[in-house]
Amino acid sequence: MDAIHGCRGWLHCRMGGFDLRLDWDVEPGQALVLFGPSGAGKTTALRAMAGLLRPVDGVVEIDGRTVYDGSARIWLPAHHRQVGYLTQQYHLFPHLNVMQNVGYGPAKRTAESLRRISELLDSFELAGLEERYPWELSGGQQQRVALARALATEPRLLLLDEPFAALDAGLRRTVRQELRTMLALNPVPVILVTHDREEALSLGDEVQVIDGGQVIDRGAPVDVLGQPGQAEVARLVGVENLFHMRVESRQPRDGTMRLSGTGAEAGFTLETPLGGRQGASSEEEWITVGIRASDIILSSGEPVGSSARNRIPGLVARVEPRPPGYTVELDCGVPLICQVTGASLDEMGIRVGQPLWAVFKASSCFLVQDGPAIHGENRPDGEFRNLDYPQ
Repeated sequence: MDAIHGCRGWLHCRMGGFDLRLDWDVEPGQALVLFGPSGAGKTTALRAMAGLLRPVDGVVEIDGRTVYDGSARIWLPAHHRQVGYLTQQYHLFPHLNVMQNVGYGPAKRTAESLRRISELLDSFELAGLEERYPWELSGGQQQRVALARALATEPRLLLLDEPFAALDAGLRRTVRQELRTMLALNPVPVILVTHDREEALSLGDEVQVIDGGQVIDRGAPVDVLGQPGQAEVARLVGVENLFHMRVESRQPRDGTMRLSGTGAEAGFTLETPLGGRQGASSEEEWITVGIRASDIILSSGEPVGSSARNRIPGLVARVEPRPPGYTVELDCGVPLICQVTGASLDEMGIRVGQPLWAVFKASSCFLVQDGPAIHGENRPDGEFRNLDYPQ
């Protein structure tokens, strides 16, 4: 494949009363993740890039070539854009076998195209299945055939619209790794739509969080999805615990501060990384704090000799399956959502009403910006609530 120059541009799309605005710049071999809930505009963005719908305005450059420019009235149809587009439906031709499906895309059957098809079949572990038809394949094999077919045309841009959604968790991880390997061998820019956090973290070089047609956060996946800086983003990426608390004191030497609840929850305190307004102030200061369930350790007794600064007693209020483990809600005066493995659940005999301790480091807490977009924050009126509630 000749050297590719990446994909960049911006779009304004309108469908009825819905407006979508975004911009991007993806280098060859890199993957941009569009992350957000259903109806956010992610698929609309891909369809506009592919030339399957016409935007209100914008510019789309693929491999150094302008395929759409609203102001200059440039519009190349989808079949001239050299774009590979894969959805979760796969759309394999039922009357064609594996070899014929993968070989359908290239315009001409040359020795080079046949060599590439053979390499793709080997790379996606499809060798030996060339004569099988789609109905004779497993879901994972069908997905591999669809990916191989998309890459067989040597696209200058690969668009993936939740292509792994129909696969089980174990198979998703395997196919994601295969795709990463293929991108290293075939450096094409990739734009991936997903609402799966693990998928975004494993495949993305950059993530844009989209909600209501607007990009509300962007950056490295580990930053945006791991410890998001905005409450709205925290809600969208599934941060289980968000608390709005009052600053009691700061310890600049340790780089931490002490926060507390109010009213009936006055006994609920946290030690977090230093943040908020610095310096003395007579005005009460409130800060929203996020804690991921996976960062909380449960203990059957009060930990002794632990470096973790937050050790909070509570009673188990709820236990629910959350593959690959379980969600445990601990009543600590406020509901605290924790996550444990099945082995830990059995070993500790966790059950409703059982007293446990929640243990987590100050560094596991992250500060979240307040604003009108916050949903499900724990309010400063003495009433704590987790995540979503009617406004």
